[in-house]
Amino acid sequence: MNQEVVLERFFRALIAGDRPIARGIVHEQAGEGLDAQTLITDLFWPTFEMIERLYRADQISRLSYQLATRLLRVLVDQVAAALPMTGHGPGSGKKVLAVCGLEEDNELGAQMAVDLLEASGFEVQFTGGGIANDEILGQIHEERPTTFLAFCSSPTDLPHIRALIDHLHEINACPNLQIAVGGGVFNRADGLAEEIGADIWAEDPLEMVHALIFDADRRADVEQRTVGRKRRVRSAA
Repeated sequence: MNQEVVLERFFRALIAGDRPIARGIVHEQAGEGLDAQTLITDLFWPTFEMIERLYRADQISRLSYQLATRLLRVLVDQVAAALPMTGHGPGSGKKVLAVCGLEEDNELGAQMAVDLLEASGFEVQFTGGGIANDEILGQIHEERPTTFLAFCSSPTDLPHIRALIDHLHEINACPNLQIAVGGGVFNRADGLAEEIGADIWAEDPLEMVHALIFDADRRADVEQRTVGRKRRVRSAA
């Protein structure tokens, strides 16, 4: 079946809160050979982005939005259970601390990304939204992750994320900490991620996974080639 038709059917089922039809579409797609990762990247993520876009344009009601996102969260949880969470993979040995803005609406998109990261071997801690910056900073100091990943789908959450990244650069307590950002607000504003000081940004969860894996491989290669020499680290400026 045409993918656009599938997405439209799935979207309509979600905003109507029609749980049997939404589940049926997922089962139908799985029966056609889509594995858990592909269901997340090719069905759940584009539908989620459509819901977010229409809601922010006042083209669907708050009721429809919450029916859709609550139902989609359940389906994401169910499908993610089939991902290979073995602890092995290209991200093995790398630790990610993932956070969202203050609004819970950011969490669903972030959840898809952290599920895929964990399935790729990354060790992931996911706080969700609503956590004060000083608590996040304390967690970074205590856990020493290799990557700090921030998701922001709402423009109102951007100052919170920006202030946190600015502080990380100012104190430079973890000079080798990689800062990655994702979410709709960065997709809608070209150059924003680079402007706020992110090292990596991506438009969707699978792209984020690939970007972090590629960077991990690149850093490993740099470390191997700089043995015995003082390694140059990214400036805090």
